[in-house]
Amino acid sequence: MSSPLILFSGFAVFASILLAMEIGRRSGKLAQKQHPEDPATGTGSVEAAVFGLMGLLVAFTFSGAASRFDARRQLIVEESNTIGTAYLRVDLLPAQLQPSLRDEFRRYVDARVASYRKIPDFAAAAVERRKAETAQREIWAQAVAACKAMNSPALTTFVLGSINQMIDMSATRNEGAEMHPPAVIYVMLVLLLVACSVLAGNAMSAHQMRNWVHIIGFTITLSLALILIFDLEYPRIGWVRINDWDRVLIGLRASMS
Repeated sequence: MSSPLILFSGFAVFASILLAMEIGRRSGKLAQKQHPEDPATGTGSVEAAVFGLMGLLVAFTFSGAASRFDARRQLIVEESNTIGTAYLRVDLLPAQLQPSLRDEFRRYVDARVASYRKIPDFAAAAVERRKAETAQREIWAQAVAACKAMNSPALTTFVLGSINQMIDMSATRNEGAEMHPPAVIYVMLVLLLVACSVLAGNAMSAHQMRNWVHIIGFTITLSLALILIFDLEYPRIGWVRINDWDRVLIGLRASMS
């Protein structure tokens, strides 16, 4: 999902809410014509329940999206720290083995940064991710060979432990980027938005003239809330971007030159 698609989806939601409100208003008008003696009372509890459920679900999805957004930023910092630690511990290995291993670290960081920067071109991002995995295996193989040559159990634990943590952190970050609520949550949210729009339009049918201030305000508020939730949930493809936090890894890469 890219920014144009999010924008199109926002307009679709905006139009759907307006349409639902108009349907609700016309159904209310029709009911008044067919049963003019029957006042529209006793429905407040139903409307309160539906609107309350919508508010709860919006708050739940927004809070979850914001929490995952913050967690993804934190994972970038943690990954940078683990890579930096592993890179520094290369100093403990034999001097003649260090240049090749450091080159692999540089290629690894370049690939890690590119694998996220190339989103939403997921095919290109997948290519960079495979490059990072190849560099991981090469780093591990060279580090294992160097540790065997030194024949020091303490040093082996010290060096390989940091590299293992670096590899684990990359997997954690990869999975964190793919962690989203089930699709049924968003389906339920959209259905509730439409249902609430119908109820709001029905409630407005008691007035002869349309109150455009309330209609447009209601529609824009709900549409922006939904767009913001999606933006926070997919921070590489919308307007709310996490890309600026890549500067942590980019800074680390600059220190490796």
